[in-house]
Amino acid sequence: MPRLTLQNKVFLTLAALLVALMGIYVGFSRLVLTQGLGPYVAEIELERLDWLARRAVEHHARAGSWEALRADPGAWHRLQMDDDLPFGNAPPQPGGAMRPPPLAPDGTRPPPRASDGSRPPPPPPGMAGGGGPQLDLLPGRHRPPPPPDRANDPRDEPTSIYRRLGLTDAGGVHMAGVAVPADEAARLPLREADKVVGYLVLAPLKGLGRNAEQAFLARQSRFMILTGLAGLALALLFSWLLARRWFAPIDALMDGARAVARGQLATRVPVKGSDELAALAGTFNDMVQRLDGIENSRREWLADVSHELRTPLAAMRAEIEALQDGVQPFEPDTSQRLHRQVMRLSLLVEDLRRSMSESGEFALNLAPVQPLALLRDAIDLVQDRFHRADIALDTAALDALAAARTPTISGDADRLHQVFVNLLENSLRYTDSFGTLRIGASIDHGNPSRLVLKFDDSAPGVPEHELPRIFDRLFRGESSRSRAHGGSGLGLAICRNFVEAHHGQLAASPSPLGGLRMIVSLPLAGSP
Repeated sequence: MPRLTLQNKVFLTLAALLVALMGIYVGFSRLVLTQGLGPYVAEIELERLDWLARRAVEHHARAGSWEALRADPGAWHRLQMDDDLPFGNAPPQPGGAMRPPPLAPDGTRPPPRASDGSRPPPPPPGMAGGGGPQLDLLPGRHRPPPPPDRANDPRDEPTSIYRRLGLTDAGGVHMAGVAVPADEAARLPLREADKVVGYLVLAPLKGLGRNAEQAFLARQSRFMILTGLAGLALALLFSWLLARRWFAPIDALMDGARAVARGQLATRVPVKGSDELAALAGTFNDMVQRLDGIENSRREWLADVSHELRTPLAAMRAEIEALQDGVQPFEPDTSQRLHRQVMRLSLLVEDLRRSMSESGEFALNLAPVQPLALLRDAIDLVQDRFHRADIALDTAALDALAAARTPTISGDADRLHQVFVNLLENSLRYTDSFGTLRIGASIDHGNPSRLVLKFDDSAPGVPEHELPRIFDRLFRGESSRSRAHGGSGLGLAICRNFVEAHHGQLAASPSPLGGLRMIVSLPLAGSP
């Protein structure tokens, strides 16, 4: 069985949901149509009882109330059957009965004739003589219905409207006819002088017994099914298109991830829109860019290490080969040069080892330390060299803070002293003659309180695009702070590791003096 992709799973889920919704729609629509068809037909039937409504209002106007209809059920039937009108041109019979017309040869009764002997026009569809039984039983506008006493009284038929028709007063109290529950009845108001005096109420048909009603329901059901299928096909098409559009960024991310796994770190995925998938694509691009930078840094780092190690090794090899070939004798100067190269190589390897260590891996000898005193000792150590290089040392802020208070931290005095010496050496090596190194000191009363030391030197500075890499191992700016100034490029990386081992921070930024600003922040002892 083929593996389903996430796109196919989402599409199939949406398709199943749409099919279920279509089934629910068709089922509920048929249910509502089935239950609502009877009340709808009842409303139509009541609208066509306007003649009966007029007769009922006339009766109420003559009698002043509905009590006569309430007391005499026969009066309600006579009102329905229009008893006071003759059937065609036949005279009234004794006792109020009407004489039916003679039977036709086929056994049916012909329609009544008018006074001039002509037959009246056929009734409109749905009036007397046309349509279904429940409408045929009502008097039409052109002729009255059959009398109540003729054979096969229409009121006895199961679908007779008389079995569902009733009359209530304005308050809904049953007066005549069939008592219909108020929540089921269709109502036609009876108005006398713009005042509602009662209602004709009609109960809807129960079930769909007629062929016409069943055919109507079948037609509507087919229409709903066809409409639902068309809507389902359209919804499935849109679902497929949306699934493709939604998961296209995921496919691009998968292709990009495979390319990165093959080592193609220049791969980038397109970022479209501003939704979560676009943010994910942007994050992926940032990650790959960072990996690419790390890989480039690794290559540069290996090249720099190779270069740094090659120089002392080449010098030592030349000295040893000269001794082996007898080009030069083994003298004390030769042994001193070899020893100096070995020491240089050992120092480089030690710096490299320290720079590769994480901040938490250093073995610190923690004790109460006064960092300002350590900084002053480091300054005294290199002050003569600054003087010979014509670089001024401005320590006014440092001296002012040291005179005002003695901040103490918990740290390793040797490591911190090495940090301060490295920072001073860095400024001495990369500051032009007749420049300045300004050392500032302050207390940051935050949480926790910190000692903040700032080392601001004058030109040349570090380009801003190189600042993020200034603490990378073996990194040295190749423009102003070039290899000609010496150094292994490991000093700042070691300083950062030592400072972070003391739970501090070491950061770099452009100096207002035109050079580089190094900021050392160390938590004071006793701070939470």
